[in-house]
Amino acid sequence: MAGSTHAAAEAAVLDANATFYRAFTDRDYAAMSELWAKRAKVTCFHPAARAIVGRVAVLESWKQILDGSSGFELRCVQPVVHLVGDAAIVTGYEGSDDEPAHLAATNVFVLEDGSWRMVHHHAGPISSPVPVPRPSRSIN
Repeated sequence: MAGSTHAAAEAAVLDANATFYRAFTDRDYAAMSELWAKRAKVTCFHPAARAIVGRVAVLESWKQILDGSSGFELRCVQPVVHLVGDAAIVTGYEGSDDEPAHLAATNVFVLEDGSWRMVHHHAGPISSPVPVPRPSRSIN
């Protein structure tokens, strides 16, 4: 993959990854449903839960979470994209509101009908939290 094409694909994957966290934070089931692959097989591991397999079951789990959530910002810290042909793996850490990130996350996407669609999400606890990045101060 040429440099500019690779960079454009990485940016598109990061945008899809951000869409996932926005849908969660906004409790937007329609956006969450649109993000998940429609033809490729999908799976999900919510923290401390067993594997969920299949689009219907995965989306039902998100519907329950989004309907039952009291609402908080879920953010992805330090996302890194690994492109593998028409698939992409994003690794990072998840934190909520102003709290340090306390979960490691892996989000897997495939290129489906010209859009990056999620096929797998896995989040689980990490041994030590990742501090919230603080903006740097300029002395100008």
